Amino acid sequence: MAETAVLKKSDEADARGLDLGKKEGEAFGRILKHMLEEVADGGKEIAHGDYLIAYAFEKAEGMYVPRDGKLEWMAPERENIHIEVAVRDRADGRLLPGLDIDVTLTDADGKEVGTYKHALLWHPYLYHYGRNWVIPGDGTYSLRVRFPAPQFHRHDKKNGKRFAQGADVTFKNVALKTGRE
Repeated sequence: MAETAVLKKSDEADARGLDLGKKEGEAFGRILKHMLEEVADGGKEIAHGDYLIAYAFEKAEGMYVPRDGKLEWMAPERENIHIEVAVRDRADGRLLPGLDIDVTLTDADGKEVGTYKHALLWHPYLYHYGRNWVIPGDGTYSLRVRFPAPQFHRHDKKNGKRFAQGADVTFKNVALKTGRE
């Protein structure tokens, strides 16, 4: 477990506050588990340093996109899969906002399908980073998730010296299904 994976009482974090943060993270973890195991077509979460990093995939989805001060509905056109990423605090399980996430897909032959930024998406019950993709078809891929250290400031002299590094993890042998008939 990462050295900073346990939060301690401090002048910024009393026991009740730490407990409430942990309960928020546990609730998010239950929602993420629901997505990974019951809603998405596949997914997985791993521990890496100060982070818990998960991916999930399902058929391409429509979403509202801000354009010219308005929300415009964008239905998938050519896109055939939606790839989601969640990055959580390993110490309490809460989602980390404001990350600059790149995802790279590589097919079974080692050919890169693409690299794209994954923006933070609002969802009715599970904030996550994601986007719709066009992939060549169902098959086995490697899914690489990269992000630099977060740029947000950190409260707390005792607990705040964390997330100093970004992450670069690759999920291998990911059996992606496009959901197209």
